[in-house]
Amino acid sequence: MKFDLSGKKAVVTGGSSGIGKAITETLQEQGAEVFVIDLNENPSLKKAGIHTITTDLTQWDVLNASLASLPQTIDILINNAGIGFVGNIEQTEEEDFDRLYQVNVKGVFNCVKAILPRMKKQGGVIVNMASIVSHIAVKDRLAYTTTKGAVWAMTNSIAKDYLANGIRCNSVSPARVHTPFVDDYLEKNYPGREKEMYEKLSQTQPIGRMAKPQEVADLVLYLCSDEASFITGTDFPIDGGFIKLNGN
Repeated sequence: MKFDLSGKKAVVTGGSSGIGKAITETLQEQGAEVFVIDLNENPSLKKAGIHTITTDLTQWDVLNASLASLPQTIDILINNAGIGFVGNIEQTEEEDFDRLYQVNVKGVFNCVKAILPRMKKQGGVIVNMASIVSHIAVKDRLAYTTTKGAVWAMTNSIAKDYLANGIRCNSVSPARVHTPFVDDYLEKNYPGREKEMYEKLSQTQPIGRMAKPQEVADLVLYLCSDEASFITGTDFPIDGGFIKLNGN
């Protein structure tokens, strides 16, 4: 079977909902034993036999202590947890910027640092969730763009530093993905105009729609599999043509 992860142990941050939940379920379906790191536990994942460690990945001491229950060997780490913010530099307060940095950058740093000792002996795979804004500016996303640019840069550095340990590190850069977060955002900010704004946001992708969480999960699965064993230090946009075709 292609993309077989039987016997592998995987950690997914932010794996309780949205893209992270799709990744978690997909890795499990392909045979991996999956551990989720999140602020909250999803009852449906617990029912499916997926372990969740509820902790704060922005606090090193708290995170490191909470991971004591993990197996001594981890083969796959997916750094998916992240938050967003809308605003240009004038609309972004210091606390907004610090909050995004703590989750989107320091959270990745902390998780990689904590998991690497469990990965170095046998090798493994790290996949970081970057974004199209790692490559191209999007209006009013200053803080988010800055943090996701850092994720892409960190991915390169980790890939370079751990070649000799058999650790591959890549990133994935989605454009807009239709998750419950999008629906909640539209309901909160455009009451009565949800359908209109959903279509408008969908059309910003040249392909004419948002991505599905499962499509992102399938790309992550490929990068985690032995079929991708020749790939490291690379970012994979999954963007409906946004980076290359937008405006053309």
